[in-house]
Amino acid sequence: MSEDIFITEERIEGADDGPLAGRTVAVKDNISTEGVRTTCGSRMLEDYVPPYDATVVSRLKEAGATIVGKANMDEFGMGTTTETSYFGATDNPAAPGHVPGGSSGGSAAAVAAGEADLALGSDTGGSVRCPAAFCGVVGIKPTYGLVSRYGLVAYGNSLEQIGPFGETVEEAAELLDVIAGSDERDATTREAPRASDGRTSDARETREAPLEADETYADAATGDVDGLSIGVPTELLEGADEGVVETFWDAIADLEDRGAEYHEVSLPSVEHAVEAYYVIAMSEASSNLARFDGVRYGQSGGYDGNWNETFAKAREEGFGDEVKRRILLGTYALSAGYHDKYYEKAQDARAWVKQDFDDALAEADVLASPTMPVPPFELGESLEDPLQLYLADANTVPVNLADLPAISVPAGETDGLPVGLQLIGPAFGERRLIRAASALA
Repeated sequence: MSEDIFITEERIEGADDGPLAGRTVAVKDNISTEGVRTTCGSRMLEDYVPPYDATVVSRLKEAGATIVGKANMDEFGMGTTTETSYFGATDNPAAPGHVPGGSSGGSAAAVAAGEADLALGSDTGGSVRCPAAFCGVVGIKPTYGLVSRYGLVAYGNSLEQIGPFGETVEEAAELLDVIAGSDERDATTREAPRASDGRTSDARETREAPLEADETYADAATGDVDGLSIGVPTELLEGADEGVVETFWDAIADLEDRGAEYHEVSLPSVEHAVEAYYVIAMSEASSNLARFDGVRYGQSGGYDGNWNETFAKAREEGFGDEVKRRILLGTYALSAGYHDKYYEKAQDARAWVKQDFDDALAEADVLASPTMPVPPFELGESLEDPLQLYLADANTVPVNLADLPAISVPAGETDGLPVGLQLIGPAFGERRLIRAASALA
């Protein structure tokens, strides 16, 4: 199985002791590792070896973890199936013959197959939660800014976060404890509010005590959901596969049996979330990937006397079809005459999404939905229909637009295929999500 999970299987040993001593971790191949190839699943960076570690990798080493390989991924994080990788597709260990989800499919597959105890992925629009759901493992998308992005090869700066995978919620939370926290090399990072600093907790005081200075995220994995209020956005159930919806409600019933209660809420803005997300993400991708021109980064097209043709050749040969598609669409959305029509309207829609989530979370402790509206696709099933793949992100991309945390936990199966339950919380509400999700996994 490892040959289609890992792009590079070079081991990186951590410290002799620490909270993750003796634990193995797979790292998505868009996270920089000093001296070890970081390809982003692309021919463009096939031979790129970073001269430095990402902050999360440094923290893994300090915590005593052993990195066992760089995990396969959709090229530059652009995909939902891990089939756009230049190095080939990854099979799903939990559902052979089906995709593991994307873009962090190799990371989720490594945990599901037992090739690694834990894994790191990155989530721009669901790229941790989708493969977690498809592979039947746990994946956490942290609040934007909780985890440093220093050393993460950028796709969509304002959307993406590095997040952990584990077999259980507690294990994923243990990894989050190691990688979370501010970083002077990433100005967007922030510390989670704690009781000791005098700031307001992320939770409403009537429902959750402030985070104490010495309390960890793993400590929250108590499974205690007595009195938990769950909001179910009706819009995130519309159009979902019937078996997925049935499995979702079974999981909600399990939470009810443990003392939680649910009610329906509305997020009217999510009708436009997918369109807004792809305009913003592709625009940021167009800008971020401009550096891969065969001169600054990436494989050279071979200078033949014309720099424009040299750059064009390097990008033509170095990028796959999906990356080219997103660069072209992003460039178009940012071009003169269309910036106001597309990009600015997408940002307006993003603000609307954020407001809707704030309103819904004023009525509930957490929100719940199926992580993905469909079970895992068969390998090769959806490659010719990119629109189908974009629409499959309908339940995950709104969370990234709103900068909120979310977690995907196994909810059960439909026709033998894994189904994930997504829980969404307020900013820096990871502890609340971990406590609720640990009742199921």
